[in-house]
Amino acid sequence: MNLITVMILISVILSIVLAIVSFWLPQMSPDHEKLSPYECGFDPLGSARLPFSMRFFLVAILFLLFDLEIALLLPLPWGDQLSSPLTTFFWAALVLLLLTLGLIYEWIQGGLEWAE
Repeated sequence: MNLITVMILISVILSIVLAIVSFWLPQMSPDHEKLSPYECGFDPLGSARLPFSMRFFLVAILFLLFDLEIALLLPLPWGDQLSSPLTTFFWAALVLLLLTLGLIYEWIQGGLEWAE
């Protein structure tokens, strides 16, 4: 047989054996705590359908924005190898300036405050 055929046959047989064993191996007698809604053993005290605060989403979006900024500025050290490194520095400084102005605006508007 071909080497590739043998490798495919071995991987298929191994996958089938592991799938069959995974059905017979786990413990099939769950206790009271495993059957509860929360595995920590606590009963829920309130509704689980409470809406999230919009401030939580704002902080999450700001985190993603600044995380994206890091990803955009990561290749900056290699930008000085270009023919015009001042242009690269100008665009990076412009991105940082816009993000800093946006952060200052959110801070002044009170968008970063957790409590009202």
